[in-house]
Amino acid sequence: MGDKEIKPLKYRILTYGCQMNVRDSETIAGLLEGSGFNQAEDLSEADLILFNTCSVRHSAENKVYGKLGEIASLKKKRPELLIAFGGCMAQLPEVRQKLKKSGVDVVFGTHNIHELPYLIARAQEERNPVFEVWEKEGRIVEPLPSCRKPGLSAFVNIMFGCNNFCSYCIVPYTRGRERSRKADDILRELEELAAAGYKEVTLLGQNVNSYGCGLEEKIEFADLLYRANSVAGIERIRFTTSHPKDVSDRLLQAIAECEKVCEHIHAPLQAGSNRILQRMNRNYSREHYLKLVERMRHYVPGVSITSDLIVGFPGETEEDFQDTLDMVEKVRFDAAFTFMYSQRSGTRAAEFAEQIPLEEKKQRLERLNRLQYQIATEINQELEGSIQEVLVEGPSKTNPQKLTSRTRSNRIVIFSGGKDLIGRLINVKITEAKTFSLFGEFFDE
Repeated sequence: MGDKEIKPLKYRILTYGCQMNVRDSETIAGLLEGSGFNQAEDLSEADLILFNTCSVRHSAENKVYGKLGEIASLKKKRPELLIAFGGCMAQLPEVRQKLKKSGVDVVFGTHNIHELPYLIARAQEERNPVFEVWEKEGRIVEPLPSCRKPGLSAFVNIMFGCNNFCSYCIVPYTRGRERSRKADDILRELEELAAAGYKEVTLLGQNVNSYGCGLEEKIEFADLLYRANSVAGIERIRFTTSHPKDVSDRLLQAIAECEKVCEHIHAPLQAGSNRILQRMNRNYSREHYLKLVERMRHYVPGVSITSDLIVGFPGETEEDFQDTLDMVEKVRFDAAFTFMYSQRSGTRAAEFAEQIPLEEKKQRLERLNRLQYQIATEINQELEGSIQEVLVEGPSKTNPQKLTSRTRSNRIVIFSGGKDLIGRLINVKITEAKTFSLFGEFFDE
């Protein structure tokens, strides 16, 4: 009688949070598949369920705990099921304390993702939970495998960590201090992505403008853009996020001169009141930001400027909030991600007095959104009748009979066309504009 065939174990990753976490999950998948795991189509068939978590807001953490409770119940029926827990939440000591009685088998942090296969093997062999979280960042480990979804666009880390310590933000505590990847490693990854058929890349960093920090080579983010612009096969380059205090004229000149770099800058304002900006520890004023917008539009005519905005920060008065509305009217953002302030334990702002009542925060958010949506609609309507270059991404999620695409300014355009257009850069004539998307028709000159 022959040996019984051993089937490879299957994994499933549950990803919460930002683009950084999405990119980390691709690396985690590469590490797992390199260790012999295959991806499970469904949670019910997974031998390993891994949480890659976000801790920016308590609401994000609550979602994770709710799902973890479901998976822990599943483990009671299937004791052999492995549960792994990583990401930003894992970096917090109070979270790790809660996890000790949760049924989790492996806990790892943002700094030691590369150790995951070893940690899983230990948990399997010892049949005991393995908690290994580095409290501080170490050297950047290169190269690490990656398992990306097929497509046209890819995320590429250029640096890790943050040195800014905004008073509302947990990221410096969970992602560590700023460390930059070597330019040659980044360019090699871009070349590999181009060879694999990816057309567009988004360069990621908590503050990409600080790129070069920690490197022996003297290099700035503008230098990296010039070098990335020369990679054959990559047709579009995006980046996020730019801290307003660090946007240099040289960077704006690089955006203008590099034909592959898209005319879109995400520069989070967060608040329009100088008093609140100071309490947030943002290290710029509303006057600085307005001058920055002038410089952006001078160097990059037609640039799309998007932002993050927080309402209800501790101590925010109606006058402070009016300053935010005033800035939104003055700048006229193409789009903005808007949030109610959420207390995040471990940050300085969580200890501030004068926390704003929830109902008041909700009302302010509604007023802010009403204004921003009106402005976004007006800006989009100005594009009606224009010809826009778009990268065709695939069938529209809302109407599979149509195609979805994206302009260089990061606007979604829905139009009718054949599947042969997918993956191509084409021109579309804009026929209708709405707040969050444009509609058009294929313009074949």
